[in-house]
Amino acid sequence: MRFKKKHEDVVLQEDFGQLFKEFSQNEKKEGQMVNGLVIGIEKEFVIVDVGMKSEGRIPISEFLNDKDNTSHIDKNRKIDSVKVGDRFDVFVERFEGRNGYIILSRERAIKDEAWRKFESLYAQDAQIEGKVIGNVKGGFAVELDGIIAFLPRSQVDIKPIRDVANLIGSREQFKILKMDNAQGNIVISRRAILEESRKEARNELLSHIEEGTILEGTVKNITDYGAFIDLKSTDGLLHITDISWSKVSHPSEVLSVGQVLKVMVIKYNTDSQRISLGLKQLTKNPWEEFEEKYKAGTRVCGKVTMIKDYGAFVELEPNVEGLVYHTEIDWLAKNIHPRKQLDINDEVEVVVLDIDITRHRISLSIKQCKPNPWESFIAVHPVGTRLKCAIRNITDFGIFIVPEESVDLELAIIMLIPAGELSWDEPPEVVMSRHTKGQIIDCVIISTDVERERIGASIRQLTVDPLEKAAQEFTENVSMSVKVKSIYKHGIDVELKNNVIAYMPIAELSSNKEDQRTDSCKEGDIMEVKMIGVDFAKRRIEVSKRALEIEEEAQLKARYGENAKFSATSIGDLFEAIDDK
Repeated sequence: MRFKKKHEDVVLQEDFGQLFKEFSQNEKKEGQMVNGLVIGIEKEFVIVDVGMKSEGRIPISEFLNDKDNTSHIDKNRKIDSVKVGDRFDVFVERFEGRNGYIILSRERAIKDEAWRKFESLYAQDAQIEGKVIGNVKGGFAVELDGIIAFLPRSQVDIKPIRDVANLIGSREQFKILKMDNAQGNIVISRRAILEESRKEARNELLSHIEEGTILEGTVKNITDYGAFIDLKSTDGLLHITDISWSKVSHPSEVLSVGQVLKVMVIKYNTDSQRISLGLKQLTKNPWEEFEEKYKAGTRVCGKVTMIKDYGAFVELEPNVEGLVYHTEIDWLAKNIHPRKQLDINDEVEVVVLDIDITRHRISLSIKQCKPNPWESFIAVHPVGTRLKCAIRNITDFGIFIVPEESVDLELAIIMLIPAGELSWDEPPEVVMSRHTKGQIIDCVIISTDVERERIGASIRQLTVDPLEKAAQEFTENVSMSVKVKSIYKHGIDVELKNNVIAYMPIAELSSNKEDQRTDSCKEGDIMEVKMIGVDFAKRRIEVSKRALEIEEEAQLKARYGENAKFSATSIGDLFEAIDDK
């Protein structure tokens, strides 16, 4: 009996040790990768021996995914990716599940293996191939060896892709941008691969590029100043002035986005690696033959091709245009927009004014093919001609007028009556206030300038200048009595006969400097003065009391000698005393 108990203890100890050993092995393997052997295939599971007490089970769906790398499972599909006797790594999810089976995962094993592979590729900055399987918010889902990665839309290509239909289902090369082991997220980029490839191609292109090289490119973008051309590995600028030998107002008139064309490298900056391209340089410069053909003065017919605010472009022959500046369209239409005078496709005769071969510019004139109306008018209306005119406009500096017979005020000879030619005596603003636009007035032509197309007229010169008439009544050698009218700081106004006003500067009040003060006289005083001149610019007669005193003193000295001394209060008093005697 005692022996039997001892034997049972030994058996129990052996069973416990075996159980502990198996538990330790299972404990160690749970949550890890182990190698398994396929020992059976059932309808829904693959039975795998992993060297433990019981077999493991893997859902057949995991092998379907392993076969076609999609998330859509066909339950009726034949399983041909696994067979009895196959060995592969599996992941032990749980040691003992339902019915005592070990729960295994082939997908988890594949993912863990792939994750380690991706970490290695990420560390090496290496490429990996994947399949774009669908659209997701902000980008695309890409399958990478059983793991779904995220491809942001900004990382798909170097330039935005409008049609992504061709991308779905394609296999592409990618680079890993970011890995999050905890979340199991991977962010990848296709653009990084393309940029590396583009950089290599760019360096290859730039190493052989030189001025004169002809390349093929695609119009990538159009701006006001030109177009950017995609040369596959880099971009170049085709400036608007290098698109065509003829005038181009905007690149979109000649080019369109996506257009493929050949261009020439006309400048390459090795420091900034900027490439300037030319399209017109691929054809012969037609301007080389024009210097002799279009000399100044040459008349030629052309067609209006473009109208701008500043003038019109006229095509003289294919790819050759000249500019008719707006002032050269018509002799008289100064402020009329070119679009009101010309239409596109109008046939016009022009004369060449100037040709600049270097800048590819031809200056043309339409009006100079016609008689100059200014010459004709001035020939019939020379200086001194009196005529009736209609007021066209009134400004601060004068009145613009046109001949009364002008039917169209916009297409008429325009003359100017300067403000100073409105009246001899009245201020210009007073005279202007009595006139209105369209009013018919009399005037006289006082100046002409054909080259500058200017004609000056006058209203006041229709009558004799009253200042000139008044000046004729007084002579510089005759003294006269005047009355002080107004007193100013630097002189006084005096009234002559016939209510004519004259001016006496302060220096002319007396020959004695001490008496050259305006406070020495008052309004109403009567004094003898002498006229010393007429200032037509200031419109006044100037008189002097000092000049009269100097003249009288000279007469006395001539009579009594140079050393004679006079005690009279003034030269005039002395003359009166002498006369009394």
